[in-house]
Amino acid sequence: MTRRLAMTAQQLLGPIDLAQASPRRIGTLVAHEGIMLEVSGFPQPLGSNVRIKTAAGDYVNGEVVGFRGHRSLVLPFDTNLPLATGAPVEPHGASSMVACGKALLGRIIDAQGNPLDGRPPVKSPFQWPLAGRKVNPLRRGRVTKPLNMGVRAINGLLTVGEGQRVAIVAGSGVGKSVLMGQMIAGTECDVIVVGLIGERSREVSDFVETKLPPAVRKKSVVVAVPADHPPLLRLRAAMRATAIAEAFRQEGKKVLLLIDSLTRVAHAQREIGLTLGEPPTMKGYPPSVFALIPSLCERAGIDRQTGGSVTALYTVLADGGDIEDPVVDSARAIVDGHIILSRTLAEQGVYPAIDVARSLSRTMVDSVDPDHAAAAARFRQLWSAYEENRDLMLMGAYVAGSDPILDEAIRRHPDQLAFVKQPAGAQVDFQSSRQSLIEGYSA
Repeated sequence: MTRRLAMTAQQLLGPIDLAQASPRRIGTLVAHEGIMLEVSGFPQPLGSNVRIKTAAGDYVNGEVVGFRGHRSLVLPFDTNLPLATGAPVEPHGASSMVACGKALLGRIIDAQGNPLDGRPPVKSPFQWPLAGRKVNPLRRGRVTKPLNMGVRAINGLLTVGEGQRVAIVAGSGVGKSVLMGQMIAGTECDVIVVGLIGERSREVSDFVETKLPPAVRKKSVVVAVPADHPPLLRLRAAMRATAIAEAFRQEGKKVLLLIDSLTRVAHAQREIGLTLGEPPTMKGYPPSVFALIPSLCERAGIDRQTGGSVTALYTVLADGGDIEDPVVDSARAIVDGHIILSRTLAEQGVYPAIDVARSLSRTMVDSVDPDHAAAAARFRQLWSAYEENRDLMLMGAYVAGSDPILDEAIRRHPDQLAFVKQPAGAQVDFQSSRQSLIEGYSA
């Protein structure tokens, strides 16, 4: 009789969720080591959002990033608040989903989705996983359609295709931000998503005011986290910007994603990895950094089912001007092309200071016609011949007439520099770039 009544009750009430029926689990902060917190009695899964009560009675949010024995390792989103041993730690909301959709257009938000533009909080029923969704590789489309970037040298010599991933590699002060502004203004797309990661606070406001005019800002979303924020927020900002771009692609939109910079994201992961006890491998970078870069970059591309695309531009800071830096090398290995900016050209007043010989677009051969490809190859041949023999010419060791290709390279070098140069506020469309290149360098 008792068993029959119990079965009847279960049928009436439905299945019982033991997790909801149990009391809310609250852990205790037991150790504070650097930026890492250790919490006992808190068996929450990796990636869970938490909040910790401070000594002042306020709360600071954080995330479970690892485990040490039976203790959970938590990184707080704010390291400046007073935290004391014995502080209660409790679960707080979902950290794996991101609000997306048209409600974000024209907005500037932080890594947690909070508004930075003084407007009301973003409310959208459409959400997307912060870490993205795994897809079948065959669902990714080929890069075959050229995309106008508004920059003559890129359109003509390093053609970017819709859905391509490109790394812009340069040292500090060589003109990355100026080039990005030109590309934002010239790119033909439905949505622009910008992730400003680890930059100076001044540069965030400067970028928004000078690189995003009102017409462009209406279709843009900016995720900004300055350099003085904890590493976890810098990392989450890059993931949030990518998730927003993926969500718009799911709607069939053509999206331009800019992450400035991928190096700052790698630095944030390095801080987290070293704090968790990972061994440093190459130049102090732990293995998790080299796993993060491909996992982030692989989320861009074309979706065959929806017809949407994410064309991604990642700026990569070459520390000390070293383009063989591990982060630079790892980024170049995973993206579909790289644009290297030369300090030497910048010092000569050539902007954008694109080093044509060392830059490459791997998908250009599939995106342009044979005449365009042949003219670009001829341009690169003459440019490389001049650069390889520059020292001989400066020493006066080269005799004119010894090499016909080098003679032509010397004669046409001023014209080539003029082709690469472009004023910061000027725009040159794809067809004009192609036509001028073919007229000057066709066989």
